[in-house]
Order: sequence, then structure tokens, then C-alpha cells
Amino acid sequence: MGLTERSKKKVQLYKKAIVHFLLCFVMGFFTGFAPTGKPSFFSSLSLTRSAFSPQPIEIVSGSSNRTLLDETPVAEPTSRSTNNSDDANSEKIQEEYKEVDELVTRRLIIVVTPTSMKDQTRGVNLRRLSNTLRLVPPPLLWVVVEQQCESDEVSEILRKTGIMYRHVVFKENFTDVEVEMDHQRNLALNHIEHHRLSGIVHFAGLSNVYDLSFFDEIRGIEVFGTWPMALVSANRNRVIIEGPVCDSSEVVGWHLRKMNNLTEAKSPVHISSFAFNSSILWDPERWGRPSSVQDTTQNTIKFVKNEVLEEETQLIGIPAEGCSKIMLWDVHIPTGTTTNTRLHVTSPDSSKR
Repeated sequence: MGLTERSKKKVQLYKKAIVHFLLCFVMGFFTGFAPTGKPSFFSSLSLTRSAFSPQPIEIVSGSSNRTLLDETPVAEPTSRSTNNSDDANSEKIQEEYKEVDELVTRRLIIVVTPTSMKDQTRGVNLRRLSNTLRLVPPPLLWVVVEQQCESDEVSEILRKTGIMYRHVVFKENFTDVEVEMDHQRNLALNHIEHHRLSGIVHFAGLSNVYDLSFFDEIRGIEVFGTWPMALVSANRNRVIIEGPVCDSSEVVGWHLRKMNNLTEAKSPVHISSFAFNSSILWDPERWGRPSSVQDTTQNTIKFVKNEVLEEETQLIGIPAEGCSKIMLWDVHIPTGTTTNTRLHVTSPDSSKR
């Protein structure tokens, strides 16, 4: 009898459990369809995520501001401080876009500077020129050439300038200073050609002094450009103006120190008074340049000088207002020379150096 009672109790417990389970299931099923006024866990989660969603991106176009999510109307703020902050933000965004556009549209300026160990003021002049180039808006590349030596003075100066630079070194020895300088310029041009550096090439001597507007002007050169240059001779107490004679931006003549024949090997135009588009170095079919030559022949620099004088239709005068503004000075002060502060300006034809 005891076993029978126990089995009956177990059956009753199972029945109660099944009934209890079915009741809970039915109640939960119908409760899910009933509306509720309290937010559930999932709805609060979605609100939390939307609170941290990224803001719409502003697109500034002229004087009107629009967003990527402008389909829904937004009430205009009534607070004056809010309007002022919005105006300040829009002006800041416009300035940032303007800076990016200017950086994209600016052409690279490639400044080539040959140096000589015989120049006792080389270190001082390199630092002075680097301080000028640091003020030029980027992009700018400074190509400095020197003869290989034990001193690392030039390398240390270049590393501290903060300017993008290339340091080119050669081993050849020269007795003629002008031949050595042409060799260095030719090495720089071969470096530019080999790496296809696209920009405006300018030869900057260590004795050059610049107006910063000069670099803005040469960025607009398409093929060739030239400008007047002031040659300051400290020991002769005078200034000589050398360069183009212009009608607006058209070159119609030249102010020259010496009326040399244009076919001579030595160009009558100062090496720092012109600039050109570097693409002429690697596009021979377009520019009619002969095949590439060895570095020691110096044909590249001669080719560039001849093209500047022969391509009159593609040569522009800088600045465009008749080439009337001097933006570059060649200040040559020999070592141990005492100078008089009073300088006299003389015409190129009547001056002799």
C-alpha cells in the first residue's frame, strides 16, 4: 500500500507542474500583445546609441551652409550667442577649406643651391638662406650640392632647418669656380630628371636676398619665367639692375652688363634671374631636347640657358606689371671688404664689373 500511495503523489506533482507551466506560457504569450507605457530594455538601448551617433557633416559652398541630413526642417535658434557661435564655426570651416585648397593648388618650388668649401661664409649664408626658405608656404624642396669632404657642417645645417631638402654630393675636383658651380647645377638637374620631380626650378645663390612675394610669383610660371635682379657690389659702392625689359608680362628686351653674343657658351642672363618648369628635363619630344648625357658634360644647364633665350613666346616676365619690381638682390660682399653705406644705381650699359 505504501508504494501505491507514493506513485499517486508523484503523478499528482507532475500534473501540477505541467498545469503551472501551461498557465505561465499562456499568460506570457498574451502579455506580449498588450501595450505598455514604460520603455523596455531594448528601447532604452536604442536611445542610448542614437544619443552618441555622429553629427551631420557640414558642406560649405559660398555663403550658404547645408548638411547631408537637411530633409527635416530645423527651427532657427533664437539665442544670439548661438548664432555667433555658428557664424564662428562656419568661418573656421571656410578657412580650413581655403587652406587645403591652396595647399593642393600650389606648385612645388625646387630651389637649387650649389656651395663651395672655398667660401668662408658658406655656413652663415646657408643659415640665412634657410631662414628665408622657412617662411615660404609649402610645398618647397631645397636641393643643396657640395663636394664630398670630411666636414659635416652642411648636413647639420640642413637637418636643423625643418625644410624638405635633398643633399647631393660629388667627388670631382675643379680649379675653375664657375665650372664647378655649373657642374653642381647639372648634378641637381640630373637628380630632378631622374626622380621626375615636378615643379618650378630656381637657382638660388648663397648671396641672394629675397622678397617673399618672389616665391608666390614664380609659382605661376607655366614654362619659362624671368625677372629683373639687383646686383649689389659692396667694394664698388653701386647697384646694377640686370634682367628683362617687359611690356606687361611680355619680354621685349634685356638689361645686360655686357652685350655678349647669344651663341657664346657663357649666357648673358644671370643664373638666378630665371626659372622653368622641370618637365622640360624628362620630356625631350615635347621640348626638343637631345638625348640624356653624362653628368660631367654639363649639357643640361646649357640647354636650359639657351631655351630661356630662344623660347620668347613661352617666356613671361615677372611680375606681370612690366617687370618693374625688384624682388631679388645678389649681395656680394668679399671677405675683409669695408663697405660704404651709400650706394649709387647705375645703368647696365655704362657699368663695368
